Amino acid sequence: QVQLVESGGGQVQPGGSLRLSCAASVNIFSLNVMGWYRQAPGKGRELVARMGSGGSTIYADSVKGRFTISRDNAKNTVYLQMNSLKHEDTAVYYCTAYRSGLDYWGQGTQVTVSS
Repeated sequence: QVQLVESGGGQVQPGGSLRLSCAASVNIFSLNVMGWYRQAPGKGRELVARMGSGGSTIYADSVKGRFTISRDNAKNTVYLQMNSLKHEDTAVYYCTAYRSGLDYWGQGTQVTVSS
């Protein structure tokens, strides 16, 4: 069983920055993939960014150049640095992990971009 706990959400003005954290209950080396999804009101859940165990990354086109996914292996934590935030980035952000055919999800953290 893998538990994921997100933190770092909040309200920020357009153009601002936030950093989300996702702490895993296991050694993240054991996870094939970790990533971030988001779900805006009235919309489906979409991939934001993900990182493979070897460090390869994938980003949604809408966040390329603005968001960066990274990890701290010693802390078993994955981060999502979000810069130049826009109104359309408003959503609940979920941390996710994949291991041995199973997907795990955090409880989500709200990000609101509003002036």
